[in-house]
Amino acid sequence: MFSMRPAKPKKNIMTIQTRHALLAAALFALAGTDAAAADAAGTATGFVTPAAPTRASLPDRSLPNLGRDKHGLFFYHPKQTRRMVRTTAYTHSESDHLRYGAKSAVGTTLQYTDEVRSAAADWSVYPMGTKFRIKGEPYTYVVDDYGSALVGTGTIDIYQPSRALMRQWGTRIVEIEIIEWGSSRRSLETLSQRQRYRHCTKMYAALQQQNNARSRTR
Repeated sequence: MFSMRPAKPKKNIMTIQTRHALLAAALFALAGTDAAAADAAGTATGFVTPAAPTRASLPDRSLPNLGRDKHGLFFYHPKQTRRMVRTTAYTHSESDHLRYGAKSAVGTTLQYTDEVRSAAADWSVYPMGTKFRIKGEPYTYVVDDYGSALVGTGTIDIYQPSRALMRQWGTRIVEIEIIEWGSSRRSLETLSQRQRYRHCTKMYAALQQQNNARSRTR
């Protein structure tokens, strides 16, 4: 006697390559939308619009997949120096920055010159002193600041000296190239003295975890 079993429904199989392609298309579309919205507000004097990201800035599939942050952007392996990054902007006259003035987290004056400019990031992703360039711009950015909203993400906050420039930047997905990695040791030393702040505690713990992982693989 034969039993009649219901046929199993076919699984909707989507390959890693297909998911990667769909996500890439969405990110490139988002990059164009964000930039267009920011530029529609009117270009402030001296503003240089970054170039659109290229596919070379997508994660290298030969390197470990480190997942994505809460914004859907990739966490990149340190060996990949070219990457697609979500950026925002801030200025020293914002209410949450008034107490610090135009000073960075390392105690230096926030930079905005024709050559070097300041940026803020999660120091467990981009350690203090990390230098990078944004595709389409002539400046070298240096991570000398951090922000509580950046912790746990790959977002980089670009310093702008005025609210007009900050609004002009808005939120942009750009392509960056790491020129030089900063110092995890110096980041740890600085953060160890600021453990009363939750975001500093989180960055410190993440850096320690990275150091422990490196020690185990040696």
